[in-house]
Amino acid sequence: MVCYYYHMVASVGARFSMANPSALRAEHSMAPDLSSDHSVFRGGSSSSPIRRRDLVFVVNPRGADGRTGKEWKKLLPYLRSRLANDYSIFESLTSGPSHAIDITREAIREGADAVIAVGGDGTLHEVVNGFFWDGKPVANQKIEAVHSTALGLIPLGTGSDFARTLGWKNDPCEAIERIARGVQRQVIMLQGTRNLATYAMLLVHCKLLLGIITRTLESRSAFLEVNGGEWQKYSQVTALCIGNAKYFGGGMKITPNADPHSGSFEVVILQDFKWYDFILKLHKLYNGTHLSLKNVTSRNVYTIEVDDISGGGSIFIQSDGEHLGFLPRKFSILPAAIEMIC
Repeated sequence: MVCYYYHMVASVGARFSMANPSALRAEHSMAPDLSSDHSVFRGGSSSSPIRRRDLVFVVNPRGADGRTGKEWKKLLPYLRSRLANDYSIFESLTSGPSHAIDITREAIREGADAVIAVGGDGTLHEVVNGFFWDGKPVANQKIEAVHSTALGLIPLGTGSDFARTLGWKNDPCEAIERIARGVQRQVIMLQGTRNLATYAMLLVHCKLLLGIITRTLESRSAFLEVNGGEWQKYSQVTALCIGNAKYFGGGMKITPNADPHSGSFEVVILQDFKWYDFILKLHKLYNGTHLSLKNVTSRNVYTIEVDDISGGGSIFIQSDGEHLGFLPRKFSILPAAIEMIC
């Protein structure tokens, strides 16, 4: 993995390099106070000194064709006026693929109280993966720290499907108010394993097709093992979607019963879909009523392993808009894996 630790990170009134991670410490660091499990992101008990919490904002300035960077610049004055009295604010602009992962891992190791993804679902996907390393949560390396790092989101992307699942408007000012309130709630994660563990906040799409409308669809047979049971064969599978969130693709409600707080995820299988099915039934895919179709099946699961019956390794996987590789792949739930500022 390529690291970009030379990249400069800016705070309110100060600049520091990711090569000097000690700069992530708050100016007046005292007893840690980040609470957990449906708690409030605030100072400690009344007998404990209140310290300034460290918020690291990870921004993809090239997101949404550059709109994310422009909107972020406009948002900064309000963000500073709303949060600077209580928080030490640091921003880091990503410079390429996987950079948000590296930034997040270093921020967590240096004791950041929260890492805030600023952008769309792709940026959120990288930040979430930064919470883990080698299949395990990244640990705060500061001996005196007892708090965990929370996850936050300011949706500034084109899709923002995870925010849509939570019922959030694509309103950055409203997101800042959520951060100011600091209420946290545990969210589940999807873990995909093969040779390297990857994590999904939103939805995994095993794309068994070459294109939805612009190219000829290809249906394939697949083997599925659900919750450790027997392998089952599904024929003429056009697409298989695994989600702990309801939406993908900019508002398509493909897994309508998924809930990131439920402890399970939803699997939706489309079988023998023709190109005209996507045209005639597109409205059902967007409003979540496609589960009533005879060639669509759905179930809630905890683990699922998917394999291409042909063994050709040509079925690729997308997660939160990012390419993850090819089948076979096993997906499992990580309950209460991350505290998210909601």
